Amino acid sequence: MTEASIFTRILNGEIPGDFVARTDRVFAIRDINPQAPLHVLVIPVTEQYRDVTELAAGDPALMAEMVAMAEQIATEHADGEFRLIFNNGARAGQSVFHVHAHVLADLEEDRLVGF
Repeated sequence: MTEASIFTRILNGEIPGDFVARTDRVFAIRDINPQAPLHVLVIPVTEQYRDVTELAAGDPALMAEMVAMAEQIATEHADGEFRLIFNNGARAGQSVFHVHAHVLADLEEDRLVGF
């Protein structure tokens, strides 16, 4: 049996998380190490997909729901403009292998996180 991801443990209330949005298939929490004034993680409830390429191949509608939630959060908490980042693999910065997207907004002028 595989141990639940940290995101599933947050969703289940085992670990505290600052929830921003939630549906039956997707939820969003504030990042514990924010890289921008608005830095939220959008995560599918299912642990079925390790990374964005698996998600895109396996459930494009779920990926679209994640993007829609990112847009909703940016509209509600920023000016509607946002950066959406999926890290795909350990050497690309992925540390939790439960697919998730980073939503960043209100970035400082001329500063793009990750570049």
